[in-house]
Amino acid sequence: MQNKIVVRYQDGRVVKGMTNDFMPNKVLFHLIPIAAPSGAKPIDILTRDLKAVFFVKDFTGDSKHKDEIHFDPANPVVGRKIKAVFKDREILTGTTQGYQPDRPGFFVIPFDRKSNNERCYVVSAATSEISFI
Repeated sequence: MQNKIVVRYQDGRVVKGMTNDFMPNKVLFHLIPIAAPSGAKPIDILTRDLKAVFFVKDFTGDSKHKDEIHFDPANPVVGRKIKAVFKDREILTGTTQGYQPDRPGFFVIPFDRKSNNERCYVVSAATSEISFI
């Protein structure tokens, strides 16, 4: 299955493209950038260099939309409510079913149902704080 993703590196670079082999327990996956010509070879992405992998609905998104970072009690959630503060001070909130401090990363489902992000894989080494809320 092809996934639309936005890869954010810890150094600030951003690459948008498609992947079909991202696995949270692997150190490497492949991405075909959206600007790549048809038939282009995928590029190698090393997870350890990343801040996060955003699985998105579309590559454009809505630049005017600000994701809601607070839980709406009217919308029930599955999993534990979590807040991740990245080293660059960006904050991501949502729910998780798989956070464990000794793992290299974990998935977060955003609270905001209107978010362009369907889910996000957070690289633990790129965070300064992780807490359950």
